[in-house]
Amino acid sequence: MTTDVIKEATIPKTIHYCWFGGNPLGPDEMACIESWKKYLPGYEIKLWNENNWDVDCCDYVREAYSAKKWAFVSDYARLDIINRYGGIYFDTDVEVVNAIDDILEHGPFLGMETMGLDGGLGTVNPGLGFASCPNDPLLDEVLAEYAGEHFIKSDGSYNEKTIVDRTTEIVNRYARIFPDGFWHANGFTVYPAEYFNPKDYLTGSIVLTDNTRCIHHFSMSWFTPRRKYKHTVYLSLLSKGVPGRIANYIAVFFATVKFKSFH
Repeated sequence: MTTDVIKEATIPKTIHYCWFGGNPLGPDEMACIESWKKYLPGYEIKLWNENNWDVDCCDYVREAYSAKKWAFVSDYARLDIINRYGGIYFDTDVEVVNAIDDILEHGPFLGMETMGLDGGLGTVNPGLGFASCPNDPLLDEVLAEYAGEHFIKSDGSYNEKTIVDRTTEIVNRYARIFPDGFWHANGFTVYPAEYFNPKDYLTGSIVLTDNTRCIHHFSMSWFTPRRKYKHTVYLSLLSKGVPGRIANYIAVFFATVKFKSFH
């Protein structure tokens, strides 16, 4: 594997993960963390929660936390943490199946959740695993998206624009194919789904290749039934080639009708 974009700074070998709300980790989450230790020996593993990260850092996070919407708190927290300290972030339902040292050598990375049509850039999900050095311009830009936003809207409904939507939109501003065949965006290599997301969420089938490093199991431990349904509809539409923003609007509509609530 080669890339044309290599950052001079070294990404710290620290794995960060978030777990808000005070509930204990479940056996599935613990098993995933054990896989990090197995395949990434020598890496520091750092837990972040409301005891060591400021949930009052901005209106969006404070309101999401007060509403007990832990996933949205984590959306912002992971970006802030990696941008402050550098390192690797994994969701707690990410199982590591191969080392990633060679990927880290080539600098910051993100992974595609779904592939675009005809080899185009698909949706980009930081929860699959992403890494950066501190003070990264692209992460600054995603974080700036939240500035001035509220999680609880004036009508009492929730601002459910996900980190996947935000990151995908910003990556698309810079993304281009390099001679190595990979998509790159402002210093990040964006790896195809086979690297970090070989599991089909809709069917449960897993297709591993020599390039696969992680499996995202989509446990959605923080999701309400409504959000799980919305995410299922969203991914189904993406698999049919519907653009991300349109797929999100349609998924929100169907989830609202089904659960008769904008929450």
